[in-house]
Amino acid sequence: MDNQNWKAQLQEELQEHILHFWMTHTVDAEHGGFIGYIDQQLQINHKADKGLVLNARILWTFSSAYRLFPSAKYLELAGRAYEYLRDYFLDRENGGLYWMVDYTGHPTQDKKQIYGQAFVIYALAEYYRATSNEETLNLAIEIYRLLEKYSYDPTYQGYVEALSRDWKPTEDLSLSDKDLNEKKSMNTHLHVLEAYTNLYRVWKSPELKRSLSELIEITLNHIIDPNSAHFGLFFDEAWQVKSHHISYGHDIEGSWLLVEAAEVLADSSLLQRVQKMAVAMAEAVYKEGIDAEGGIFNEADPSGLIDQNKDWWPQAEAMVGFYNAYQLTGDDKYRTASVNSWKFIQSHMVDHTNGEWFWGVDQTGKPLAGMPKVSPWKCPYHNSRACLEMLVRLDQK
Repeated sequence: MDNQNWKAQLQEELQEHILHFWMTHTVDAEHGGFIGYIDQQLQINHKADKGLVLNARILWTFSSAYRLFPSAKYLELAGRAYEYLRDYFLDRENGGLYWMVDYTGHPTQDKKQIYGQAFVIYALAEYYRATSNEETLNLAIEIYRLLEKYSYDPTYQGYVEALSRDWKPTEDLSLSDKDLNEKKSMNTHLHVLEAYTNLYRVWKSPELKRSLSELIEITLNHIIDPNSAHFGLFFDEAWQVKSHHISYGHDIEGSWLLVEAAEVLADSSLLQRVQKMAVAMAEAVYKEGIDAEGGIFNEADPSGLIDQNKDWWPQAEAMVGFYNAYQLTGDDKYRTASVNSWKFIQSHMVDHTNGEWFWGVDQTGKPLAGMPKVSPWKCPYHNSRACLEMLVRLDQK
């Protein structure tokens, strides 16, 4: 597939299917913000809770889309997401943002989940890139400093998973019912890295530079297994591994996010180390995690595959991650893997009837039943970001 044809397909998918879906189906005209849950048949639960991650990711998506395609409608949706986060999720007494609010905007889970705070920083920095609104940048900096003050571990480095509403230690650490209740996780650190990278683009402070540099070192030294080039997923406070599962989607996503972070820092020696590891991570997924059609399996452990379904987000990340490996090495096998990811997405992940993407497909390629189209975790970020990233990258090489 030539780059121009690929770009045309990506732009159509982004604008006509993904963004159009979110603009036409998810605005909560009655209670403000965005609807918290829509099922695969587009049945709306008007009284569903509204998640911090969903709303932050909507803010990031439409801010980023506006930067590439400056449509007033995209800016309007970004503004709507920002105002809802500011007016309903923001804890004006203690700082930071609640994890979940009900459909009227009242907190239902008020803990400070660091993963969620990171996504707000990420989204606010993107909104600032789109609008130059100083209020949003100041809020992003304020949240960054709260994380450094309360979540940062001065003994072993890194960030604890969660704290109470008033930033005190809590036993309720886990991100979701699928996650272990451990002090530290790959997933939270990956997305703090992503958030700090985007914030550093617009706020070149020495303190943030130190934080971001250290996060990259933590990832290289503690989170990635140097022998397998896979992420460890869960850890105690001293970085002892607590799970031996492999998440192919996170591996391939992390491979390109690490390179992006090192590029933004502009530390040439660190960038060289990161690039080498990124290629090793992409190669591990290339060898172990791809099916015959080019889709990425969900999970494995040392015994082999344990989840052969293919959720939507690893497919999006694979397209970018393999293309990133191609850009780093010039090896056409990675470009082919990226193209095959895109073809798999078009064939299996895109819902050509109702819009957006299915949550996932089973081993036969059939959409998983009973999974949402919109939920606290089913958001427009992975798929829209993959399209946006590829549109830029295909102009580079």
